[in-house]
Amino acid sequence: MKLSKTAVLAAALALSCATITLPAAPANAITLMDFIRGGKKKEPKREELPGVQTGAVMPNAAVKQEAKPLPRVTGPRYYTYKADALKRVAVDKLADPVVTSSISADIVPAGDSGIRAAFASVNVRTTPDAAKAVETFYADHKKLVWVEGTGINEKAKAAIAVLADAAAVGLDPWDYAVQIPADSFDSADMNARYNELATFEIALSSAVATYVQDAVRGRIDPNRISGYHDFKRKDVNLVAALKNVALSGNVKGYLESRSPANADFQALKAELARLRAETEGDDRVVIAENTLLKPGQSSPELANIVKGIVKHGSDALKTDHSVTIASYAGTPDYTPELVALVEAFQKENGLKPDGVVGKASIRKLVGGDSVADKVAKLEVALEQARWLPADLGARHVFINQPAFMVYYYEDGAEKFSMRTVVGSKSHQTYFFEDRIQTVEVNPYWGVPQSIIINEMLPKLRNDPSYLDRMGYEVAVGGRAVPSSSVNWSGSTAGVSVRQPPSGDNALGELKILFPNSHAIYMHDTPSKSFFKKDMRALSHGCVRLAEPRKMAAAVLGVSEADVGKEIAAGRNKALSVKADIPIYITYFTAWPNKNGAVEYFDDVYGRDDYMRKAFAATRSARQVQG
Repeated sequence: MKLSKTAVLAAALALSCATITLPAAPANAITLMDFIRGGKKKEPKREELPGVQTGAVMPNAAVKQEAKPLPRVTGPRYYTYKADALKRVAVDKLADPVVTSSISADIVPAGDSGIRAAFASVNVRTTPDAAKAVETFYADHKKLVWVEGTGINEKAKAAIAVLADAAAVGLDPWDYAVQIPADSFDSADMNARYNELATFEIALSSAVATYVQDAVRGRIDPNRISGYHDFKRKDVNLVAALKNVALSGNVKGYLESRSPANADFQALKAELARLRAETEGDDRVVIAENTLLKPGQSSPELANIVKGIVKHGSDALKTDHSVTIASYAGTPDYTPELVALVEAFQKENGLKPDGVVGKASIRKLVGGDSVADKVAKLEVALEQARWLPADLGARHVFINQPAFMVYYYEDGAEKFSMRTVVGSKSHQTYFFEDRIQTVEVNPYWGVPQSIIINEMLPKLRNDPSYLDRMGYEVAVGGRAVPSSSVNWSGSTAGVSVRQPPSGDNALGELKILFPNSHAIYMHDTPSKSFFKKDMRALSHGCVRLAEPRKMAAAVLGVSEADVGKEIAAGRNKALSVKADIPIYITYFTAWPNKNGAVEYFDDVYGRDDYMRKAFAATRSARQVQG
C-alpha cells in the first residue's frame, strides 16, 4: 500500500529519537520516519562486503528470509529507591582516657575533658558521608563545638533552629532531629551528664553535616531514581563545613547559605512559604472529571467553566468580554459568544484557542493544582534544583519537559522561548545537563538501534530491499552495502542506517548537538502541526524545536539570515559553537517563569511519584535507630 505524503509526515512525527539501553548510536545514525516513507528512489552505487550475505536480487524484489525470533531493545527503567543505611559514628577511639598535664587547657578546656572521655560511650548513627566527616573532624579538633560547661551553647541553639526549619527549603526536619539535653541534671552523677552531652555533641555535628550535604546536593541520588536520570552528584567537603561552623560567629547564616541562592530556587522557596500559609477557601472552582465540551454542544459544567474564567482570567479579558459574562444566566448551551470567551482565556494561558474545553483548559480554569498538590510539586522541584549547578550560567539553554518549552538565556536573562516536542511516555527524554557543541545543517538522520531492531526488523526480514527503494543508506562495519545484501535474520550490531539530507528529512533543516550517551539532541522537523497541541510528549526522545533557525542563530552568535544561507547551500555541514553554552534538559512540574511567578505543569512521565517514594525511603532509612 502506498502512503500519502500527509500520512507519511504524520507518521514521521512520532519517530524522531529513540531512548535505548544499548550503546548509543552516533547522533547521525538512522530513525524510523525514513523507513515509513515509500517511493522509488535511485539506488546509489554500493560496495559489496565479504562475509555479508548477498545474492542475485531483482530490483524491488521482496525476498523473505528465514523466520527467527525477533530481538527486542528495551528502554531505561525506574528503580525501587534504596537510601543509604545509617552508619555508626566511631568516635569511641577519640575518647580522652585521662586528662594529663600533657594536654594543655588551650587545646582541651578543663570542662571539656570529661565530655571527651565520654566519647567512648557515644552511640550515634548518621549517613555514611557525615559519619566519616565527624570522625575526621574530631580527630583533629579537640575543642567541643556545641557544649559549654555543663550545657549547650548559643551556637547549638542557632543550629537547632535552622535544622528545625528545614522544611522551608524543601528538606525534612526529621532527618536532622537531635535529642536536646535538659537544663536540669543530677550534679551528683556527672558521668551521666558527660555521657548525655557527648552524645549531643556528636549527634548535632552529624545532623549539621547531613544538613549541609543535603542542602547543597539534595537528599536523593537522581541516578537511583531511573535510567532516565543522569547526573554526577556534587562533592561536598563536610569536614571543611564542620570547621567553618566551629569558627563561625553566625551559624544560622552559614547553614542557610548552603542552599542555592539563585533566583529560581529563591522563587520556589518563597512560593512554598506562601502556600503553606494559605488555606484553600470554599470558592474553589470544581469541574467534573473527564469533561469535554466542544462548540455547539451543551454541558451542565458550563456554569463552572464561566466561573473559572471569572476567577482566573485577567482583568483585561473580563473587560473585553464583560457583556458576555454579565448576560450569562447559567444555561448549559455553549453559544458562539461563550466560545469566544473561552478562546480568549485559552490564548491568554498559552493554550490552543480552539474553544474546546478539555483537560488542559480545565487545569487552568480550576486554578491548576490544589494547594496540597502544589506544595508537593514544590518540594520535588526544590530537591531537583539542587542537582543542577548553583549558577546555571549567564548564557545557557534550559528545556523543561513538562512545560514542553525551551528557554534561551543571555546575560542571565531570558531572551526568548519556544515550544518543543519531547519524548512520549514510552520513549522518554532524559534528565541531564551537557554543553552545546555543534549545529549541523542539512543533516543526515541516523536510525538508533532500538528502532532498527524493534520497528524496522520485522519488515526487513520479509523485504530486505525495502530500505534501498526508500533511499536509505545502509552500512555494515562502516562500509556501504545494499539493504538487500544484509542478513537481517542475524545480528544488527554492526549495521547502521541513515536518511540523507532532503526536503522531507525527519530532522528537517538542522539539528543542534550536545554529544551525550543518550543520543538526544534538538532538531527541526518537517511536520509542524504537533507544536499546536497542548500535550507535546510525542517524539522518540529528542527535542523538536518550533523555531530551530532562531535557536541555531542564538547559540552560534549569528543572524537567522546567516543560518538560512548555510541551509540554502544544500550541503551537509557542521558549524562549531564557539561559546561555552551549557544546556539543561530538565524535568520540573513547578518552575518560575521569567517574571519570577511559579508555574505548574502536569507530571507527564509520573516522575514526581518516584521522587516522593524516594523521599519516603530516605525518611525510613534515616529514622532507623542504632
